[in-house]
Amino acid sequence: MEKLSQYLKDPFRILSGVLRRIAPWISNDELYLRILFFLKQRKVLHLKNPQTFSEKLQWLKLHDRKPEYTTMVDKYAVKEYVANIIGEEYIIPTIGVWDKPEDIDWNSLPDKFVLKTTHGGGSVGVVICKDKNSFNKEKAIRNLSQSLKQNIYTELREWPYKNIKKRIIAEELLEDINNPSDLPDYKFFCFNGDPKYCQVISNRGTSMTVDFFDKEWKHQPFHEPKNYPFSSKTISAPSQHSKMLELASKLSKGHPFLRVDFYEVNNCIFIGELTFFPTSGFGGFNPKEWDQKFGQFINHNHTT
Repeated sequence: MEKLSQYLKDPFRILSGVLRRIAPWISNDELYLRILFFLKQRKVLHLKNPQTFSEKLQWLKLHDRKPEYTTMVDKYAVKEYVANIIGEEYIIPTIGVWDKPEDIDWNSLPDKFVLKTTHGGGSVGVVICKDKNSFNKEKAIRNLSQSLKQNIYTELREWPYKNIKKRIIAEELLEDINNPSDLPDYKFFCFNGDPKYCQVISNRGTSMTVDFFDKEWKHQPFHEPKNYPFSSKTISAPSQHSKMLELASKLSKGHPFLRVDFYEVNNCIFIGELTFFPTSGFGGFNPKEWDQKFGQFINHNHTT
């Protein structure tokens, strides 16, 4: 009832949900994005001369389409792609790959593991097992099956996902002895090889917090997405911060924008994922002027 009440208070949210339901029947990507942008941002999408980060990400969805992007967002295929650029030591070990939940070889999985759909966005389609004896296999299958029905291209027009092969992978569970209760995400917002800001996601799954830092690890005064709070604790730079900057630069070179995600586990670096469109460009900034400032970093006219 509470969720229904929230929807009724926000007609734009209702209309956005309706639009995504009829998305398969709207073939014009530009028209679809113009409507969705208005419903999400409450303003007109300017594509002829985009200025903000949100607008430029929508422009890139339509005009920056390279075949390798599908590999880069595929959580399984990206492993080889990344290894060829920076080395295999930064890749989370894969335990198994399957086409559907019914194919998973549960006996082959260790006591602790992570299951992911290869096309899922954010935390969608991620199942974490910390104890196989108490693991709810039926719930995991439902979660993965639901994720396999998701189509990020159709619903959000993120082109890299249009021809992605939907699969399920099992990976080793990353656990840091220095921080056993939380594994922060270090997400570097990179502009043509320049990792200008690091977004730190902490306490995921409980009371999630989001903080941004510049290259000198100075805390930044903005939120993105706009609705998440800063951490109440002081966040120290990861011990491998300089190396993360170097690796993020290598992986993002030649791309107008790319977010490169890392984990630090026992002082070792592991790649999380590569993302072209954080919150699909609809997350918003608080204060709002940072949307304009981030937009200035993207030179969308030089895409090739």
